[in-house]
Amino acid sequence: MSQRVDFRLTDDQRALRAGVRELLEGRLPRERLRAAVDGGPPGVDRALWRELGGAGFFALRLREADGGVGLGLPEAVLAFEEAGRALLPGPLVATHLAAGVVEGAAEGRAVVTALDTAGDGVGVVDGAGALVEHLASADAVLAIGAPDDGDIEALPAAGLARAARPVRSVDPTTPLHRVPHPDRVAYPGRVPCPDRVAYPGRLAAPARPAGPGRPVGRFRREAVLLTAALQMGSAARTVEMAVRHARERFQFGRPIGAFQAVQHLCAGMLVRAETARSVVYAAAVTEDAGEVAAAKLLADEAAVHNARDCLQVHGGMGFTWEADVHLHLKRAWVRAEQWQRAADAEEELAAGLLRFGV
Repeated sequence: MSQRVDFRLTDDQRALRAGVRELLEGRLPRERLRAAVDGGPPGVDRALWRELGGAGFFALRLREADGGVGLGLPEAVLAFEEAGRALLPGPLVATHLAAGVVEGAAEGRAVVTALDTAGDGVGVVDGAGALVEHLASADAVLAIGAPDDGDIEALPAAGLARAARPVRSVDPTTPLHRVPHPDRVAYPGRVPCPDRVAYPGRLAAPARPAGPGRPVGRFRREAVLLTAALQMGSAARTVEMAVRHARERFQFGRPIGAFQAVQHLCAGMLVRAETARSVVYAAAVTEDAGEVAAAKLLADEAAVHNARDCLQVHGGMGFTWEADVHLHLKRAWVRAEQWQRAADAEEELAAGLLRFGV
């Protein structure tokens, strides 16, 4: 007899989500986010990063014996959903996954970004190198090899930054650098920090085994899922923004939300956001590769299309720099290219179907 799985949030999980939202609303209000956007290429807010570390954001899945909170992937997804809703800038996924591996990451004292040396994950475009986010602000870079390598190397960011060149990012809150493959870079002080890290090391119980010799595969799945959670949070936030504007904006003596065309846009946005949420939450429980791929695919679609529809609800003012809608759309575009693109997710899903003979 099959066992029924209850995906409803517990009281503790709801409290966690509410606590993260309260923290981010207090520390990253709209005025502060807009100041970062209007002030030019932003760096990571170190004070906020340390406060996130102190609140356990990065150490959420570390064992309590190792100084962590001792929770699991579902709780991390809830925290990242709120970070996506708030458009919190910074390499959140890499720093969270580096907790317990790179010194200072768990406490928010170190900023960690990621570089995909295998050529299929963190924004690799072609042989010119990988696109790495927030490199100038990072202390360490997780260099992620091919899934069969079984190792992730933590490198000092300063050396790679000297070999990298900045590129223009569509998202004003996500600075990007193009970085050559580390094996092709000879830079001073090329010493892994710490000495060649084998993931997961001391990282995060409870975590399911990734399979024989495949720790990098599990790392990627978790990175994909947490990125999907960020996208999901953004998709949910743009629903709220569209509905609020539809209630407050009047045309012909009526709120525009009274018009059927606007209602259809908002309803479609809600369906996308809730569909993505159900799949992301389920993938956090099962950690199945196919379900994680489906979660990223649906969350990317929800984040991008919801931001576009939110822009349409806002009308002409939605296209202006002063409106916040474009920030969600641009961040969604960047995240859709990180860790697992749509084509890669579709290949993963197709492979799963073939394995089951569908």
